[in-house]
Amino acid sequence: MAATDNDDLVLVYDGDCPMCNAYCRMVRIREAAGDLRLYDAREGGPIVEDLTARGLDVDEGMVLIAGEQLYYGSDAIHALSLMSSRSGFFNRLNYLVFKSKTLSAVLYPVLKAGRNLLLKMLGRSRINNLGLADNERF
Repeated sequence: MAATDNDDLVLVYDGDCPMCNAYCRMVRIREAAGDLRLYDAREGGPIVEDLTARGLDVDEGMVLIAGEQLYYGSDAIHALSLMSSRSGFFNRLNYLVFKSKTLSAVLYPVLKAGRNLLLKMLGRSRINNLGLADNERF
């Protein structure tokens, strides 16, 4: 996947989701991990096309691209926590909660359900990058 340059990390998320937006803007990674670039999946483009070709539904989880490695959903939030700077309250809390792969796997579906409910209340549509029938609305 040619989505990253050098040591850059790319976080693909739903830019229409206020919770996703807040999380992505607040998370900080350690300098040694590289630079974190945010990519709104609703913009489409080659990154989303590649994820779609791989069968990854971006409505079901954010994607962290680290070189050739992809982390999806709970694995993405877990990997981000391990790379986090741990500076500031949010990043320390993010690390403490999501450093456990098991806890990440348990909590991520709850966060995703909250996202889906919020987007439904706001009248937003799904990204539906896989083009699934009857999958435009929450």
